[in-house]
Amino acid sequence: MEEIDRRIVALLAADGRMSFTDLAKETGLSVSAVHQRVRRLEKRGVIKGYAALVDFDEVGLPLTAFVSIKPIDPAAADDAPDRLRHLAAIESCHSVAGDESYILKVRVGSPLDLEELLNQIRAAANVSTRTTVVLSTPFDYRPPAV
Repeated sequence: MEEIDRRIVALLAADGRMSFTDLAKETGLSVSAVHQRVRRLEKRGVIKGYAALVDFDEVGLPLTAFVSIKPIDPAAADDAPDRLRHLAAIESCHSVAGDESYILKVRVGSPLDLEELLNQIRAAANVSTRTTVVLSTPFDYRPPAV
């Protein structure tokens, strides 16, 4: 990837609403050149989309936890992501090396909601769970170092 494209990606990762005019000023390109490069980066899949950063406390989801899962039957098919995709409280699912197979990031409204979600995860995917509750998040949503 060209250095100027890396700069555009870094700028948009920090502020996805940055205008083409501002991107042009920051990169020294014309507005039309920036527009073309951004569209090309989107088409290539380098930029996958744009999203609002949500204050989860304000929308009633103050409890964040990481749930490590591993199959109860090690010979079972590795289809946990497909079995869990319908659970909206699961924000992300990461395949990992180590004892567990996946680590899920979840957001819920209360400890009771977390307990219910854990029961749903265990039942849907036939897995055991290990849960770590987040106490605070000193930083999040960091743009990548491209």
